[in-house]
Order: sequence, then structure tokens, then C-alpha cells
Amino acid sequence: MASSDTREPSKTRRSIVGRVPGTVVVLGFVSLLTDISTEMVTAVLPLFITVGLGLSPMAFGVLDSVYQAGTVAARVGGGYVADRFTRPKAVAVAGYGLGVIAKALLLPAAGVAALSAATGLDRIGKGLRTGPRDALIAGSGPPATLGRSFGVHRALDTLGALLGPVAAFGLMAAAPGDFDAVFVVSMCVAGLGVLLLIGKVEESRPSAAADAPRITLAGVARLVAGRARVRRILLTAAALSALTISDAFLYLVLLEGDAISTHVFPLMFLATGVVYLAAAVPFGRLADRFGRSRVFIAGHVMILLAYAVAGSGAGPVAAAATLALLGLYYAATDGVLPAATAAIVPAGYRATVISAVQTCVALGRSLAALSFGALWALTGPSTALWAFAAALAAVLAAVSLIGGLR
Repeated sequence: MASSDTREPSKTRRSIVGRVPGTVVVLGFVSLLTDISTEMVTAVLPLFITVGLGLSPMAFGVLDSVYQAGTVAARVGGGYVADRFTRPKAVAVAGYGLGVIAKALLLPAAGVAALSAATGLDRIGKGLRTGPRDALIAGSGPPATLGRSFGVHRALDTLGALLGPVAAFGLMAAAPGDFDAVFVVSMCVAGLGVLLLIGKVEESRPSAAADAPRITLAGVARLVAGRARVRRILLTAAALSALTISDAFLYLVLLEGDAISTHVFPLMFLATGVVYLAAAVPFGRLADRFGRSRVFIAGHVMILLAYAVAGSGAGPVAAAATLALLGLYYAATDGVLPAATAAIVPAGYRATVISAVQTCVALGRSLAALSFGALWALTGPSTALWAFAAALAAVLAAVSLIGGLR
């Protein structure tokens, strides 16, 4: 897929971020603004539900379920529509726009139904935009620098996720209990991201002939059936994700083992994000230089080590090591996976296949959360963690034998 950057002089085509195309940087700042907006709401939503509205923790559980399900349902649809009509930017704008509308719906929200609609709409928007946005990133520069491009994007995205809670904290400190102030500022920040996307990212048709047939679901099925590398990446993403537990579960294991105390628990997310932010671009460059499959597998070795360290219960040192390993895992996998996917599929199918891979990841992690939670209830956190570590080690060995993402 061609980008508007290909029509610009080489001097303006490159950004200041290590020869990464300007489109990637703009999309990174769009994600930065969107993540500031989203994480502002995420930081105060539990308090808003239980204190501001007086709803029960069960209500929050319902909302969390909607939050997780919405993105899975929309991912493949957004990617397929973007490819079929060769309009990834238009679908991405629609997805980001739904995020703005979702923040607006929070203002009059007064019950579970309204909150579910707002959070569900936000997740649907995320599902719609992710594949098309990643297709725009993949199409904006040469294949040899995909890892670096995705690393820069994910670094800016993570920076937004770190700044969001800080912004929410500042607003709540200035106006205690004024949740509407947080929601209004969040909506405005998200709106700025949409305007940046509309105004600064141009969309061009793919380089193929203008009368080339549109992709179809049957064509997507033939692509998957006819390319072993595509099938392998889908299966690898699903299998490894099914054994990747969430950050919160790892932090809870540390809490149960007295490696951390309750008052520092919220800082765990921040610390992991800082490591991810620092390592995203270097790992993207390593993936371009030494192979995306190797870096992706190395990332899962890091989370395997994080399981072992967290399960050891060795106090604050174990907690610090777990946080570092978890952040490195994200840096080595989150941007590397779509980069590897984009490199092995035709440009016209990028958004669809990237979305399909991300759906496999989301479904796998959903399964991991359910199975780890059940195993914890039956055997305790330490036994559950070591069981997952053993299973992940076995799957990693199998993935390495079949060539990983290659």
C-alpha cells in the first residue's frame, strides 16, 4: 500500500526518529493522544462506578467483560472492510471517532446499561481501528524497517498510556470528585487525535491496478489455506497467547507472595510501562536486523522467566525483576508481531490478516485469564503459575522447532 510520503522529497519523508517515515510518527501521536484519553477514564472508572454511582463490584465485573469482548468482535471486521474498500484510513478514523463518542456517553451515564454502552463502544472502536492503523504503518515504509516503525509507534502509544493516569490524578486532585471534568478533558484529547489523523495522514490507493478485484472472504480463506507461513503465524500467536497471563495476575501473584505491598500495587502498571517504553524501539531494530521470529520468541522466553521469578517469591528483588521482564516481553512482541505479519501477506490483505492475528492474541489471552483463574482457585497462585510456566516452555520448544513466525 502506497503512502503519501512516497511523493515527498526524501528529506521530508523521514522523521527525526531514526529514519522512520513521518506517517508512522503521526500515527504514533494519534495513538498517544488516544491512550491518554482512554487511560484517564480507565484510571477513574472503578472509583466512578463504586463511589460516584454507588454500584456494586459485580457491576464493574459486567463492564470489564464488555470491555474485553468488544474489541474481539470488531477486529476482523474492521480489517476486512479496510482492505475490501482500500480505505484503511477511513476505517481507522471511524474507530477513533467511536472512542470520542464513547467518552461523551460517559457524561450522562447513570447506570450499568449506559456505562456498558460507553465502554463497549470504546472497545468496538479500538477493534475497528487497530488493524487498519497497523496496515497504514506497514505501508508507509520499506519492509526492512517494519520492526523499527512499529517500535516507534508502540513507544509513543505506551507514553500516552503512562501519561493518562497522571493527567487523571492531576484533575482529581484539583477538583476532587468531579468525574465529569475527567470525562470532558478525555473526550477533547481523543478528539484532537482524530483531527490529527484526518489532517496529517493522507491515504493513497494500493499500487495495484485500479480495476483490480476487491478482496473477498473466500479470497482471505484461500490466502490462509495456501500460505503455510500465514497459518503458522496465526497458530503461533494463538498458542502462545493462551499461556500468557495478564499483568494484573502476575502482580497479584507477587502480592500473594508478599513480594509487594498493597499500597504500591498501582505502581506496578506504571513501572512495566516505563520498561516497555524504553525498550520498544531498540527491540524493533533488533527484529529488523536479526529476525522478527527470533525476537518474538525471545520475548516469550522473557515472560517465561517472569513466571519463574514471580513464582519464587523472593521479595522486592523478585518484584523488580518481574516488572523488568514483563516490560521487555511487551517490547519484543507487541510491535514485532504485526511487523512480521505485514511482511508475509500481500498489501491488499494486510489489515485483514493483521486483525486476524490480533484476534487470535485476544482470544488466547481471554482463554489464559479464564484457565489461570480457575487453576488458581483449585491449586493456589504458585502452583498455577508453575503449571503455566511448564506449558509455555513446552509450546515455546514446539514453536522454535517449526520455525516460529518464519
